[in-house]
Amino acid sequence: MQIVDRNQVLAIPPLWRLGFRPLFLAGSVLALLSIPLWLAALLGLFANWQPTGGWLAWHRHEMVFGFVVAIIAGFLLTAVQTWTGRVGLSGKPLIVLTAMWLAARFGWLLGLPPLWLLPLELAFLPAVAVLMAQSLWAVKQSRNYPVVLVLSLLAAADAVVMAGLVTANEDWQRRGVLAALWLIIALIGLIGGRVIPFFTQRGLRKPTATVPWPWLDNSLLGGTLLIAVCYALGLGNTPQLGLAGLLIVIVTGHGVRWLRWHDVGLWRVPLLWSLYLAYVWLIVGMLGVALWHLGVLTTASPAFHALTMGAISGMILAMIARVTLGHTGRPLQEPAAMPLAFALFNVGVAVRVFGVMGWPTSALLIASVCWTLAFALYLWYYAPMLCQARIDGNMG
Repeated sequence: MQIVDRNQVLAIPPLWRLGFRPLFLAGSVLALLSIPLWLAALLGLFANWQPTGGWLAWHRHEMVFGFVVAIIAGFLLTAVQTWTGRVGLSGKPLIVLTAMWLAARFGWLLGLPPLWLLPLELAFLPAVAVLMAQSLWAVKQSRNYPVVLVLSLLAAADAVVMAGLVTANEDWQRRGVLAALWLIIALIGLIGGRVIPFFTQRGLRKPTATVPWPWLDNSLLGGTLLIAVCYALGLGNTPQLGLAGLLIVIVTGHGVRWLRWHDVGLWRVPLLWSLYLAYVWLIVGMLGVALWHLGVLTTASPAFHALTMGAISGMILAMIARVTLGHTGRPLQEPAAMPLAFALFNVGVAVRVFGVMGWPTSALLIASVCWTLAFALYLWYYAPMLCQARIDGNMG
């Protein structure tokens, strides 16, 4: 454990004391604004305003490499302090890292030429990967080296997207985003497999957490990384029986996990059932993609939205609601309206996944309103926590 000067740390403005603070805040603001912007663009309200690559390219890229990546970085740069006992990123270096993320977001929205946007976009993820690698390598914590691998592959996927943007290659852009989606699913499986049983034990005051099965955890990670590689190579562009079989095996593994972790008491705890519902959407989404590869479904779009909106974004909303409480020194009791936020969010996912084929405009509108209200509620209650010092007087 590193020795730090408490007074020096407490002299840093609270927002810049640990990675989760600015990045959870910035990522959630982007989530709040991005879906209304996308819906307005779909309705033709921005005829004279086009972000870099057009609105579809912006939406596809920014929901993954803007919103999701910000939350992942905030979580990991905070968790690594606990994992290693080394001081987490704070102060001026954290300000610089956040500014790198913000510069790329504004670059996309302002419609910078792709070559100008390229260095702004490709700076953030490699920086996070290097910071994580330095902390983990310093204490030789090999258990978490796969996190650095996934971050590095995410940076590579972003480079594929940007190469497609520069060369106006739509296929490369799509491949890069879909590869990133599967890499994030792999990361959810890796981190979720550790924290969900722990959170369940703590939330239900059980004597022990569910004992992990390393062979299952490693198989799910390896299988999902293989899917990411296949999509990066373009093998997911058309239905493939091999991918369908692999997806079904992985879905089965996640289902076994969910059942092993489950306890009927969790449905009385919003900070738990929100996590478990996100995991259900992961299973639904992967099963849907498998059915598309089998030729049962005519489009994979609803399944991918079950993954992006339901699993990834649902896991994010549930995680940041809990992590923010814990790392600001508060009791693990969500604000009064957060169960409503979780419920609205999941209603929105269901409408987006199952309603859009029959009632496209209405479903998109309802899903957008539910999403926006959910993140507005999070920001209303949690933004002050992120900007204020820990209430227990501790650092962080």
